Amino acid sequence: MKFNDAVFGVLLMLLGAVVLAVVQGYPKIPGQQVGPALFPGLIATGLFVGGLMLAVRGWRDRAAAPWIQVGPWARLPRHVVALVAVVGGVLFYMLAAQALGFLVCAAVVLVACMLAMGVRPLAAVPLAVVAALVIHLAFYKLLRVPLPWGVLQPIAW
Repeated sequence: MKFNDAVFGVLLMLLGAVVLAVVQGYPKIPGQQVGPALFPGLIATGLFVGGLMLAVRGWRDRAAAPWIQVGPWARLPRHVVALVAVVGGVLFYMLAAQALGFLVCAAVVLVACMLAMGVRPLAAVPLAVVAALVIHLAFYKLLRVPLPWGVLQPIAW
């Protein structure tokens, strides 16, 4: 899937504008001309200017380059289903992780993605459970990342 440069240019301009708006609220350091907003502000300005240049170029080339050009992969239903499964899995995790917990959400998302990508159910379910446990072990125990327990809180280790 290809997007016209103007699309990404506008997105970069929006990102730069949001960052510039946020850094205005950063505290000032008394007696200093340089504060914590300087470098993020410079980067945001660069994003905005670069986005503006992309948007102008994309607008000029709009006759030669369509706004969105779908690749040949999008004509196959199995690829579209896999894309929907991945994006839906991320959204599901974002919305349900606190209530259900990492292990449950990760297993559900992994099973859904594997099934959407053609893995047999008898292989997908145990593989997803083992993968969720290994990922949990790596992040929760080794890296000490606090992952939500959700419904499994009573048996948290």
